Amino acid sequence: MNKLAVISGATKGIGFAIAQKFAQQNFDVVICSRNQADIEKAKTYFAENHKNIQFFAKTADLSKSEDTLKFIQFILSLNRNIDILVNNAGAYQPGQVHNEDEGVLEKMIETNLYSAYRLTRGIVPKMIEHKQGHIFTICSTASIIPYINGGSYCISKHALLGFSKVLREEMKEHNIRVTAILPGPTKTASWDGVDLPTERFIKSEDIAEAVFGAYSLSEFAVVEELLIRPQLGDI
Repeated sequence: MNKLAVISGATKGIGFAIAQKFAQQNFDVVICSRNQADIEKAKTYFAENHKNIQFFAKTADLSKSEDTLKFIQFILSLNRNIDILVNNAGAYQPGQVHNEDEGVLEKMIETNLYSAYRLTRGIVPKMIEHKQGHIFTICSTASIIPYINGGSYCISKHALLGFSKVLREEMKEHNIRVTAILPGPTKTASWDGVDLPTERFIKSEDIAEAVFGAYSLSEFAVVEELLIRPQLGDI
């Protein structure tokens, strides 16, 4: 039986590239997305291009606790060992602390932090039971460097890195590896409409390669944090 990778928010961008990479390596893949149409497109893609794996998908908005619980139940109903969890679901909203709209902080925390916290709490007991697994959390350079117009997004990504660091300490004794990925500007839909050359961005496929590379190390080593920037530096 193939190993199993669970990736949240994986119908586009970084998440989709990671799902593709693990499918190429003969992992069965479980994903979620808020958009049912995107789910259907992903189902079609994997059915046509990765016939040697099983692909599972569920519509879920992980900023909502009830949707996260349903996604967790969906995963656990497969009755499979979970080898990889990638906390990728997230959102960006520009603004500044002193003038952004009321409720932006709550939205960023719910989407970027609580989604990873709740999903991990639901999945990790299965990993602990089998004394194996690798948890990746897609953070950001905003997790370590604040920037103007980053506002609540930066706050949420700082907290997300803190979450990954705490989880790393907790999971040592259970033989579960924990890695925080900190990408700089990556060419995804969130940059649509921005008039910048391609070379100013990281490719989503590069993030996927980095994730799989960190996973591929021996069980005696772990990449705790992986910072990836465009060759020409931050935008």
